[in-house]
Amino acid sequence: MRSEDIAKLAGVSRSTVSRVINNYANVPEKTRAKVMKVIEENHYEPNTSARVLAGKGMNTIGLFVVSTAELHNPNRIYQNSYFAPFVETIVDTLNRLGYYVLIHTVYSEDDFLKVKQAFLQKRIDGGIIVGTEKNDGMVRAIAKLKLPFVLIDYDIAELLEHRLDKEYAAVVNSKDYEGAAMAVRYLIEHGHERIGFVSGRLNTLSGRERRQAFVDTMQEHGLKVPEEWVVNGLFIRQKAYEEVKRMLENNRPTAIFAANDEMALGAMDACRELGLRIPGDISIIGFDDIPIASQLSPALTTVRLPIYEMSQAAAQHVVEMCEQGSGSFSTMSFPTRLMVRETCKSLKLNE
Repeated sequence: MRSEDIAKLAGVSRSTVSRVINNYANVPEKTRAKVMKVIEENHYEPNTSARVLAGKGMNTIGLFVVSTAELHNPNRIYQNSYFAPFVETIVDTLNRLGYYVLIHTVYSEDDFLKVKQAFLQKRIDGGIIVGTEKNDGMVRAIAKLKLPFVLIDYDIAELLEHRLDKEYAAVVNSKDYEGAAMAVRYLIEHGHERIGFVSGRLNTLSGRERRQAFVDTMQEHGLKVPEEWVVNGLFIRQKAYEEVKRMLENNRPTAIFAANDEMALGAMDACRELGLRIPGDISIIGFDDIPIASQLSPALTTVRLPIYEMSQAAAQHVVEMCEQGSGSFSTMSFPTRLMVRETCKSLKLNE
């Protein structure tokens, strides 16, 4: 069915049908209701190619989820306790706002082309990029298109360095540095001075921020960390398990701070295999507060990442930029919170 047929059935002109479809304000409500009734009864779908040629939006947002680790795991996005809540919340929020979502997973450097192509081919009105592992070239290329896009977990300094802060871009982050420092201070306040650290990938903002907070906080309290107590788990449970098992072979710490909960789970696996009680023999603290963290036995003490607040803000902001037809650089940063549970033991005698 064509728009001409809708116009004939509704008893209006074709231009009126076009104004209703494109949600113009200068259409009487009675006329709008009549046209919409015919559209719904006949399951009419506007020609999207024609909308693009006419310069109209597609009512579609691209969601690009970037994870270049764990190449052997084809389900690492949708079964990942970090990415899955972002995807679910962003999709739900955009659907509620009347937008479709085109999801792309970026598993390799070559996949970054998907992001630029989706913008260039005008299949989307704007985009959200989650889990941005450092790729300055890709971000610069998108920014120069002057189309709305939001980055989640991205270093603002890199945008400023390349003078992209005047483009159609927004950055949504969490206060990871503060959250990680809070976790380390919590351990120190409870008598822990021998603290190991499991780092995430340092090509991500969150990985760098959490590691730097650990280093700074230990130094502020005059505490030294042996080189063998700082390992890189790449944000992956199995990798963390292997690294922590090696860490605990000889001179072991009294506590471990893992830069995400998946790695904290790997650390717990290693401790149990070595016969160590948690928290009796060793304390463990994570970061993210994934759903399973509170269901473990013992329940994991961790730093809560404001995933839902970040996701909703990103979705709402990209829609605002699309609908306003203009954009400017903006940033948002959401606070983290320490969730004290059962995996940390105080070493102070009076507690």
